Amino acid sequence: MRRVFKTKHFSRWMRKTDLTDRTLSDAVKEMVCGLIDADLGGGVVKKRVALPGRGKRGGARTLVATNKGNRWFFVFGFEKSERANIQDDELEALQEIAAELLARTSRQLDEAVKDGALEEVCHDDENHD
Repeated sequence: MRRVFKTKHFSRWMRKTDLTDRTLSDAVKEMVCGLIDADLGGGVVKKRVALPGRGKRGGARTLVATNKGNRWFFVFGFEKSERANIQDDELEALQEIAAELLARTSRQLDEAVKDGALEEVCHDDENHD
């Protein structure tokens, strides 16, 4: 079973951009098919996502912690117009976060959702792929 999450930090950023959970879900479907923009190592990948009215090229970049299988965590995002990329120290921090998130058990993930540290991205049609 594929599980997709977003961190509290990512959710706050997402609200400013008008991104939707549907967009995140679609991005994961693309990544499962191998459409990843960059593998940054340490369980972190970069994926471009379209912003409403701007498309992917002028849209946002998301950094996702993943095992490229059944766990996907949206941990950081930025608009292309705000910055070109992330710094090396930011990548190191994100790789540490990725390692911690990917090591969690299903029960620990459920607890993180319950206490609000993570939010699970769900759609009714998600399991009909």
